[in-house]
Amino acid sequence: MRYRLSVPGEIVEFLRSLHPELKRKIKAALNLIAAEPDVGKSLRDELRGLKSFKIGRIRIIYKVTSKRIIEIVAIGPRRTIYEETYRLLKNPPSAGR
Repeated sequence: MRYRLSVPGEIVEFLRSLHPELKRKIKAALNLIAAEPDVGKSLRDELRGLKSFKIGRIRIIYKVTSKRIIEIVAIGPRRTIYEETYRLLKNPPSAGR
């Protein structure tokens, strides 16, 4: 049974700015994650509870909730995505921004 994806607006905007080929690969990966949430690698330490899916040098960081929803937390280059995700979780953006 398929899960529903929850993608924040800022990630949608980021995806719109990408090269069409990379966009296509990310869309295919998101469809795979929605169909098989356990496909990603479980993260450890400060990022425990999250999963990471690899697309070349890009990573999709996501969380599976108990309500059959997959929350996309971040998408970005492997070099910086884990630090950015930790920073984002530690200091979430306020709702007014």
